[in-house]
Amino acid sequence: MRLQLSPEDEAFRQEMRTFFTTKVPQTTRDAVAARRDVGREQYVETQRILNAAGLAVPHWPAEWGGRDWTPLQRHIWREEMQLACVPEPLAFNTSMIGPVIAAFGSDAQKQRFLPATANLDIWWCQGFSEPDAGSDLASLRTTAVREGDEYVVNGQKTWTTLGQYADWIFCLVRTDPDAPKKQRGISMLVFPMDTPGVTLRPIELIDGGFEVNEVFFEDVRVPAENLIGEENRGWDYAKFLLGNERAGIARVGATKRMLADAKQLASEVLADGRPLAEDPRMSARIAELENELLALELTALRVVAHSADGKPHPASSVLKLRGSELQQAATELFVDIAGPLSLASFADDDSAVPEWARAATPEYLNYRKVTIYGGSNEVQRTIIAGTILGL
Repeated sequence: MRLQLSPEDEAFRQEMRTFFTTKVPQTTRDAVAARRDVGREQYVETQRILNAAGLAVPHWPAEWGGRDWTPLQRHIWREEMQLACVPEPLAFNTSMIGPVIAAFGSDAQKQRFLPATANLDIWWCQGFSEPDAGSDLASLRTTAVREGDEYVVNGQKTWTTLGQYADWIFCLVRTDPDAPKKQRGISMLVFPMDTPGVTLRPIELIDGGFEVNEVFFEDVRVPAENLIGEENRGWDYAKFLLGNERAGIARVGATKRMLADAKQLASEVLADGRPLAEDPRMSARIAELENELLALELTALRVVAHSADGKPHPASSVLKLRGSELQQAATELFVDIAGPLSLASFADDDSAVPEWARAATPEYLNYRKVTIYGGSNEVQRTIIAGTILGL
């Protein structure tokens, strides 16, 4: 099956492709293509280039930088960005807290935060998970006690991705410990990461990287005006935020690019004197992944098309579930193509082992996270069973 675009949408695709491949610095795109870490400066530079062209937050309300695009155009925009190896606009800003503030924030909060959030003048991080409240997020224990015009926050968050770069945090806190349901006593606060009492500590991951952190709050005083929406309604905002996050987790374009790279490498790597791509088991494996990815793409189009008024469709859980599995399958494919060379993960830059092979195992290990963040896949299956299948 092939998707056939209208002439107008095909022209739109070419417009996006031309922009992404000519306006974003080649050095940044090369780093993404080689699966190297992209630094804070490259993220900021790229997002500001996109924002200046009106391409950073097309899904936001038009008054805050959004575009009157069709669901298909939004899909094309994201896919072409990923295919061109362009760092995507920071999800914490554009897919998480930005839409929440646009939907539930006060007028003053919208004026204060949305332009800076779109332009990455503020780098946000997410304060949701805790040591004993990961998949069961509603069990969080970080507290916020109202004292006059301030909240006093105490507790701990963990797995705070890229928190070392962040200027502000959006944080779920318990404001009513006596609420009859644990989901009802939660609120959302935002505050600077350099607020007195905030301590960040890096966590080393299995791939040797330091992209996540634990964050401690000790008598952190937050102005009451930094409450998003209503007190004790934070769980509703969190569900809205996570639905938006899951819709973008499918990463169809990025996985397409990975599979294309894998196919090229399989045609170059020799096994028993012939290209690995000629091995029937390898060719069948690649074909199966491509078919699964096409099915995911069609599902993504249906989800976006049925998302009304910016509210995510319940089937976004399907995208998160299957998209994360296919991303993991693609990284595993690279390891198997590299074979023994994948063991040279920490070789020096002047090693004779190709860079792609050295990156294969760390990337494979790092991608174990994608079936956990945004709500673990076990939780997504429960959501699918209840909200889609009615079980």
